[in-house]
Amino acid sequence: MSRDTTLLILGASGDLTSRLLLPAIGQLLRREPSRKLTLRGAGSDDWSADRWQEAVQTAFASSDAADQVPRVAGTTYTKADVTDRDALAGLVEGVEGPLVIYFALPPAVAVAACEVLRDVKLPENTVLALEKPFGSDQESARELNELLQQLVPEKRIFRVDHFLGRSTLLNVIGVRFANRLVEPVWSADHVQEVLIRYDESLALENRARYYDKAGAMIDMIQSHLLQVLAILAMEQPADLDEIDLRDAMAAALRATVIWDDNPVRSSRRGRYTAGTIGDKEHRREVPSYVDEDGVDPALDTETLAEITCEVRTARWAGVPFTLRSGKALTDRRAEIVVTFRPVRHIPEGLTGKPDDGGVLRFVLGPDRIDLELNVNGGDDPFALRRDVLSTKLGKGTLLAYTEVISDILDGDVALSVRADAAEQCWRIIQPVRDAWNRGDVPIDDYPAGSTGPKDWATSK
Repeated sequence: MSRDTTLLILGASGDLTSRLLLPAIGQLLRREPSRKLTLRGAGSDDWSADRWQEAVQTAFASSDAADQVPRVAGTTYTKADVTDRDALAGLVEGVEGPLVIYFALPPAVAVAACEVLRDVKLPENTVLALEKPFGSDQESARELNELLQQLVPEKRIFRVDHFLGRSTLLNVIGVRFANRLVEPVWSADHVQEVLIRYDESLALENRARYYDKAGAMIDMIQSHLLQVLAILAMEQPADLDEIDLRDAMAAALRATVIWDDNPVRSSRRGRYTAGTIGDKEHRREVPSYVDEDGVDPALDTETLAEITCEVRTARWAGVPFTLRSGKALTDRRAEIVVTFRPVRHIPEGLTGKPDDGGVLRFVLGPDRIDLELNVNGGDDPFALRRDVLSTKLGKGTLLAYTEVISDILDGDVALSVRADAAEQCWRIIQPVRDAWNRGDVPIDDYPAGSTGPKDWATSK
C-alpha cells in the first residue's frame, strides 16, 4: 500500500483514541520520517478544531513525538453520527488514495456503522480496522464477518489484537523454530504442561461500562490469550506472510477444545473483594468489585478467569494448556510458561530429584526469556538444584499499537485476527460460558492485592 494514506478514526473523541491510537501514530511518524499520513477524526462529541488539535498534541507528546504534530497539521475533526449513512458518506467523500477506517467504537456501534457502510461507495483499497470483541458469540461473529466481507475483501479487514503486535510473540516464533535445542522437543512427547498467564494489579479503573458485561473471560482469554495459544501450538508455517501464518494459527484453534470436554472441572472464575494493592510507597485501597462504580452485582461478572484446553493434534494431544487472566492481583505477571516432562531416569547417587525436566518461560513487558535447568555442583556436587539462564530482550522500541497502526497503514494483515479464527475463539469458550450461566461453576472470592483464590494452583 502507498504510504500516502488517509486514516479516518471513528470515535476519535473517545478514550481509546487519546490513550492508545494517537500516541502510536505520533511514535510511528517519528520513526518513519518519509511516511505521509492524512489524519481525520469523527465522533459524537461536539469538539472544536482547537479541542481536537489539543488532543493530538497531548497524545503525541506522551510518546515523545511532539515534534511530529506539524506533519498532521491539516488534521480535522467532524462531529458526526457514525451510524448515519449520509454522515459516513460525507466523511469518506473526496478521499484520494488509500483509506483506513478505524472503528474506535463500542462493538454495537461499530456493527451499526458497518451496516450503513453497505450503502456508501468506499474508495478503492479501503481497509477496515476493528477492535475486539468481534461479535458476542460464534454466530454473531460469523454474521459480522459476512457483513465486513460485503464491504471489502478479507485481506483488507484488520481485526485488531494488539497482543499480536507484541514483539514477544515474534520472539516465541523465533525461539520455537530457530533453535535445535527447542524445535525437536516442542510436542507432547516432551512438554508436560503450558501456562499462559496475564495477571494485572490494576482493578476496574472506571471501565465498568465495558468490563461488567465482558469479564475476564471475554476481555482477555477469548481474544488475546487464545491467539497466544495458537502461536505456541501451530505447526511451522512456510513463512510469516498473511496466508501461511494465519493458516497455521487457524488450524491450531480448530483443534482446540476444553480439557476433557468438561467445562465445569476445566474452568474457574473468581471476583475480587476489598483489599490493598501495592507496597508502602504506592499502597492503594480497592473496594470490592461489586461496590465499584457502574457495576451491576446481578451480572455475576468474574474478574479472574481460568480455563484449561487441549489441542487435539498428533503434536499436542494430552498436554493441558491453561489460560488465566485477572485483575486486582498482587503483581503484574504476564508470561508463557512451558514445563517439560521429567527425564525417564536419574542416576542413583544424585539427590534432590526434580519434579519436572525444566521450564522455558517467556516474560512479557519488559520482555525476557528464562530457561530453568536442573543442575548440580557447588558445596554438594551430588545435589540437584534449579538454576536459571536468563536473557533480557528489553521493553521493545515500539508501543504495541504503533506496530498495529504500521501494519494497518501498510495493508499487512498477517498479525491480525482472520475471520475463521475469530469464530473459533468463540466456539472454544462457549461450553464454559454455558456452564457459568447455569451456575455450575461458583465464583471464588479473593482479596484485592492477593495472588488469587487460595485453592487455585495457579495462585501459588
